[in-house]
Amino acid sequence: MNKTLKFIGLLLLLVFVVMQFVRPEKNKGGTEGITAFKNDTKPSEEVFMVLKQNCFDCHSDSTKYPWYAEIAPISYWLADHVKEAKGDFNMSAWETYSTKKKDHKLEELIEEVEEGEMPLESYAWIHGKLSKEDQEKLIQWANLARIQYQDELKVSYK
Repeated sequence: MNKTLKFIGLLLLLVFVVMQFVRPEKNKGGTEGITAFKNDTKPSEEVFMVLKQNCFDCHSDSTKYPWYAEIAPISYWLADHVKEAKGDFNMSAWETYSTKKKDHKLEELIEEVEEGEMPLESYAWIHGKLSKEDQEKLIQWANLARIQYQDELKVSYK
């Protein structure tokens, strides 16, 4: 039993060490893709800063990684988290979304912020939660931005 535990411990240590050298791909694109999102949705500078500070890391092609992102298995967890988040809502891919999808993504953003689901608790532990004021600003901006998409959808259905 004792030898088995030592073997398992050494095996786990070896896996941990190897993981440090086999890195997941990082989300290191530029912020150029966000330009279409910004031009299309027209956030105020204040709202844009809230988005930049609370959303870009996971929902764009530009992630600023903290120091602990260099340590496996955290690096793998973060890479998977960012990939999943971008799959749900990617501001850098905004110009590829249809009008209907843009409207839906903003509707989801509103719901997530209203329900306190965004930013995620694991992100908020380190970066802080959105203040009520910032939540209200985001919701108001997203509702205004949705108006243009809803108008475009009405015109296209006529």
